Amino acid sequence: MIRRDFSERDIHMALDGELPSDERSAYDAWLDANPEMKAKSARFTADRAALRAAVADVLDEAVPARLRKVVLGEVPVKAVVPRSRWWFAAAAAVLLAVGGLGGYFAGIDGIALEDPAEDRLAEQAIAAHVIYAAEKRHAVEVPASDKDHLQTWLSNRVGLKLVAPDLTADGFQLVGGRLLPAGESKAAMLLYEDGNGQRISLFVTTESTENAKGTYAATQDGPEAVYWLDKGYGCAVVGSLPRERLAEVARSAYTQLVNGLAS
Repeated sequence: MIRRDFSERDIHMALDGELPSDERSAYDAWLDANPEMKAKSARFTADRAALRAAVADVLDEAVPARLRKVVLGEVPVKAVVPRSRWWFAAAAAVLLAVGGLGGYFAGIDGIALEDPAEDRLAEQAIAAHVIYAAEKRHAVEVPASDKDHLQTWLSNRVGLKLVAPDLTADGFQLVGGRLLPAGESKAAMLLYEDGNGQRISLFVTTESTENAKGTYAATQDGPEAVYWLDKGYGCAVVGSLPRERLAEVARSAYTQLVNGLAS
């Protein structure tokens, strides 16, 4: 077995399938011995999956003739080129090539070059939602039928008193929850479902030093996050509901979450 010092670069190589096969065993052992890097690998994997899912419908589209001519130098390059859906797909491919980090799409206005805490929280929440909300059998680690254990377990692991909001009045029932990596910290994800099978998720982490609130969408047609950062923790409610409806459910969830923290 190859033995050497690994780094974050090797995580990207492994995700891209470029890590030599004879180094894989040593790499896996290195991840197991370094929880921080293992959590980072899990986050990168989730981000890449979310980004690929977000642009899956445009990756196979033909490059527009106008843009192809620009690339080949057949027409003058203008100062500003209107951004089409293909442009976003190409940008996504570039992001994947340089490290597999997704979620930099700032709604429909372009790609954010900054990585503020509120965007990072929303990106993580959306990435987790895209992956687990679609799961049928393995969406959660602990089901709602074991709610007391779920709340105690997640509270102890995340480091705050987490009370799962009751969203019955809003038409949603608790499915269950799971523990997720969140940067250098951990996050709790609670999944809810309505009578039509529509799912929303609540993402909570203590990795927050800022105060902010707002909405964030990774893509125009993808799920949206309504988020808050306050008092040393962050919370995001993610779903594909109409914006006003999502905001209404999010306010209910956030109010109950804050009351639970204060109780």
